[in-house]
Amino acid sequence: MQVRGSGRYRLGGIGAFEAVFRAGRRHDGEWLQLVAAPAQSSPGRVGYVIGKKVLRHAVDRNRVRRVLREAVRRNRPTIEAYDVIFRLKRGCARHEVSSVSVEAAELLKTLVDDDARRLPR
Repeated sequence: MQVRGSGRYRLGGIGAFEAVFRAGRRHDGEWLQLVAAPAQSSPGRVGYVIGKKVLRHAVDRNRVRRVLREAVRRNRPTIEAYDVIFRLKRGCARHEVSSVSVEAAELLKTLVDDDARRLPR
């Protein structure tokens, strides 16, 4: 039996996306924009914004979403203090999805590194 991801990590509910967009810091890459705000409750949650204007076919949007979920899963212990939204800024071809994955991991790393620099020593 396959174990699936938990819904407790999913950003949802009335105004959850708006709150993160309003209060969050933005980190931009070539493909993605990461918006992160301190988590309202532990563990932090993650949401994805992949519009039809950016990727027309649902199969392509789902492929990108799966890649982003995997990047988040790999970085999960270090980002649990944040509510995070990944927004795909522009379309990508199927052979470019791996680049999106690499960029997602880099953006998550910069999020953690930025906060490490801001903490008083």
